[in-house]
Amino acid sequence: MHIVRHGNPSASQRVVRALDSVVPTTKIKLSLPSLADPWWQRSCGLKVANPGLAQSTALTPWPVLGCPPPRVARRSRFEFAKVAASPSALEESGFCICFSSMKNEMEGNKKQKQKQKKKTTAKVVVVERRRLTKKQKEEEEEKDIEDIVKWGFSGDETHKIRESLLEWYDQNKRDLPWRTNKSESEDEMEKEMGAYGVWVSEVMLQQTRVQTVIEYYNRWMEKWPTLQHLSQASLEEVNEMWAGLGYYRRARFLLEGARMIVAEGSGFPKTVSALQKIRGIGDYTAGAIASIAFKEVVPVVDGNVIRVIARLRAISANPKDSVTIKKLWKLAAQLVDPIRPGDFNQALMELGATVCTPLNPSCSSCPASGHCRALSIFRHDSSVLVTDFPVKVVKIKQREDFSAVCVVELLGDQKTLEGSQTDSRELLGGLKKLEGSQTNNRFLLVKRPDEGLLAGLWEFPSVLLDGEADLASRRKAIDYFLKSKFGLDPKETCDIAFRKSVGEFVHIFSHIRLKIYVELLVLHLKGGRNHLFRMQDKETMPWKYVDGKALSSMGLTSSVRKVYTMVQKFKQENLSFSLTPSKKRTRTTRTK
Repeated sequence: MHIVRHGNPSASQRVVRALDSVVPTTKIKLSLPSLADPWWQRSCGLKVANPGLAQSTALTPWPVLGCPPPRVARRSRFEFAKVAASPSALEESGFCICFSSMKNEMEGNKKQKQKQKKKTTAKVVVVERRRLTKKQKEEEEEKDIEDIVKWGFSGDETHKIRESLLEWYDQNKRDLPWRTNKSESEDEMEKEMGAYGVWVSEVMLQQTRVQTVIEYYNRWMEKWPTLQHLSQASLEEVNEMWAGLGYYRRARFLLEGARMIVAEGSGFPKTVSALQKIRGIGDYTAGAIASIAFKEVVPVVDGNVIRVIARLRAISANPKDSVTIKKLWKLAAQLVDPIRPGDFNQALMELGATVCTPLNPSCSSCPASGHCRALSIFRHDSSVLVTDFPVKVVKIKQREDFSAVCVVELLGDQKTLEGSQTDSRELLGGLKKLEGSQTNNRFLLVKRPDEGLLAGLWEFPSVLLDGEADLASRRKAIDYFLKSKFGLDPKETCDIAFRKSVGEFVHIFSHIRLKIYVELLVLHLKGGRNHLFRMQDKETMPWKYVDGKALSSMGLTSSVRKVYTMVQKFKQENLSFSLTPSKKRTRTTRTK
């Protein structure tokens, strides 16, 4: 194939490739006035020995039709268009492309020869670099922020909103343990301790109510008062402290981030850009720490801030859309007070949490009501409510999963009934013996994988099911799991002292609706508990067994805690029933 450039000699501004008609080993002759241009050589991978002369070189076609090489893509935007391989069309585009046979060079490679024969028509792709005028460049730059001009705050509005919001915050802010009175005389150590407290609180407050967080925050700071203390903790300790807050990945990121900061030895990062390099710290958390602890003039945008700004400017765009969020960040940046950035950001979040609430906003007590476009619209048209802003997003339907959980209780030295109990008298007898020996009993716990849902947390043995399952199917799945992972086989290694289905419940995650079937299985190990220790070397799944007292004090997830509570309640109800003396029947004789 021979390509000749006509017209404007500035070849560095254009790239021409005949993709569909070229195979990896085809040689192409290029004759271009500006082949010596380094941009051509870097972008197209050309090696030119004698600039300006036709050279033969092997070119590999781009793998995806119409996609420029990475270097080209980073330089500018491109327009792609297929044109007919006719002289007139090609002349108009400024290129003359002529094809010559390359069949001789394809011999010896049957697959490539077959592909070449299938090419019945030549398709040409012309990739042309857009030439933008200064005005067009300015329009392109302004396109992404055109709505900001419409939504943005005027200078006077910004000043008044700052003033009224900070005054309201000073009078109405909640007394929270992570909000300490800062002074200008604070030394670096005090600032870093304050930054650590802000970090912990902001991570805990994500997806969690303030009242719930207060207790957790106080216990956390009592156990790990500084970043150095936290960096020395184990993941298991952190998970136990976090148990009940949910979203356990947040706790793992806190620990990993603390270790990372301490290992670097440069002190606590003080700017947004430095904070964002720490694992688990995103835009919001970085902005909160930098503005509150170090007074960097940067915005924060969370759900409360989105709602407040959307109502102030009557923004009806989807608040989950990335473009909308980007624009809201820019609007929040317009509002940040340059003298008290941390207090202003907290004031904005406080307003959304306590006054400008999702369903029942208290507009009469809002310090920014005079600048609220949503309220103004409502006053002129009562059919449009303040709560219509921002637009309600349809939630994604949760995935439905099913799980069988087996609470395995290992008896102490006391021998108990063998086999599974089906007769009510055997069942009650098993419960009595279970109650009599439960001080020596242990519960089997397994550790979840280090990645995925509830990573690294302890739970009772469980298996995921394909869907709704009857008791027989669930037991079959559980039995296989216990045998394959721990060698627990009723026919060989253990006796079943008691087995009963306890109940079921539904646990809701953010994206999963999990139905959990709960069963209690009490076992007596034929080889004693040492049997499990022998199995530990053979299995990769971490496990342990703990007594009831230790289990009650462990940091368990809410779903695991609910399973254990169900089992304990089941025992108590059945034991109280079994211990209730039955009334003796008295025979009466009929008198004839």
